[in-house]
Amino acid sequence: MTVIIAGTLHFPDGTREQALADTAALVLETRTQTGCLHYVWSADPTSSTCVYVYEKWASVPDLAAHLAGPYYRGMLGKLGQLGVYDIDISKYRIDLEEPVYDPQGNPRADFFTA
Repeated sequence: MTVIIAGTLHFPDGTREQALADTAALVLETRTQTGCLHYVWSADPTSSTCVYVYEKWASVPDLAAHLAGPYYRGMLGKLGQLGVYDIDISKYRIDLEEPVYDPQGNPRADFFTA
């Protein structure tokens, strides 16, 4: 079952860009882990402090291995040094995934292939 991690965290004003640069190597290393389909931290262009976190893992065991591994521990240590605050990140189990666009190219909010 696919797992999505999504949310936000904040860095002190004026430090976000340096924080993203300082954590870039850990982001790249995390992407090499088994089951890591997407792992992205991106700056919110409407805020000087907010970063969006998005991760997609192939399975719960893959996510568990990540959370027990060196890249996650490294990221926690780095975040502690950088003064991160106001963390709001959740995990989601995905039981059905399909494209937004149907075969005719129309965007659909409903699930149409199940």
